[in-house]
Amino acid sequence: MKVANESTSEPRKNDNGFTTVTAPEIVCGGCASSITKAFADVEGVSAVEVDVQTKRVTVHHDQATSREKIVEVLDRAGYSAE
Repeated sequence: MKVANESTSEPRKNDNGFTTVTAPEIVCGGCASSITKAFADVEGVSAVEVDVQTKRVTVHHDQATSREKIVEVLDRAGYSAE
């Protein structure tokens, strides 16, 4: 079975924003799971949504979490971000 979306949780009320990036290497639910796990312990991140079909990753985070930090986490997980 192919997973279209995977999310760590519902965004919490203290979220101040979200960032969406495209990661062309996303091809399956396994990729979504790997990305979700990569953000599990990142301070300031409250939820991650991965859409396999559109190859988009949406990260719900506080104001202290930068786009650069999100790109860095994806890069360490083996996915480039656009």
